[in-house]
Amino acid sequence: MNAQKCLEILREIKDVAFATVDENGFPQNRIIDVMVVEDEKLYFCTARGKDFYRQLMEHGQVAITGLNKEYQMVRLHGRAKRLDEHKKWIDRIFAENPSMNGVYPNDSRYILEAFCIDEGEIEYFDLGREPIVREYYGIGAKLPAEKGFAITQNCIKCGKCEHNCPQKCIEDFVIDQAHCLHCGLCFEECPVGAVKRKDV
Repeated sequence: MNAQKCLEILREIKDVAFATVDENGFPQNRIIDVMVVEDEKLYFCTARGKDFYRQLMEHGQVAITGLNKEYQMVRLHGRAKRLDEHKKWIDRIFAENPSMNGVYPNDSRYILEAFCIDEGEIEYFDLGREPIVREYYGIGAKLPAEKGFAITQNCIKCGKCEHNCPQKCIEDFVIDQAHCLHCGLCFEECPVGAVKRKDV
């Protein structure tokens, strides 16, 4: 797996959840089509009259989530940028997504604006395998933040974490991050507080 393949999964799913924040700080979520994916970039569009458009223009930050039939989940968050050459991009989107012609016939398509996410963080989470697989990727100049849990030198090797781990991804008191659920059971059960969150 890599960043481009993750974006291609979102394109194959096509109808995925896009989340933004409104002017009152409340989360807003809706289903939006992923229109084009290429060169580790994701393209989509929305109409200028929509709240979604206004939120993108005010804040730019967007989070996208999709799950396919194989239980592969891809999450992407980053900044959406409105594209110049408006008509060129809308024409390309309609050429690659001909069903859009029935929604916005003829020149009504130009009420739409095209956006691109070319920098952000991706999480790939495969629940269809045993043990589960979790991977992180950056696109553009963005590097993925470290997440999950780690066992520190304060460990007394009691074995409680290894015994309780639902994915059995702890061996020799090291967590295999690629198979970790991030459930926090090891963190909660450690009698000496030797398990720490990696993102704090």
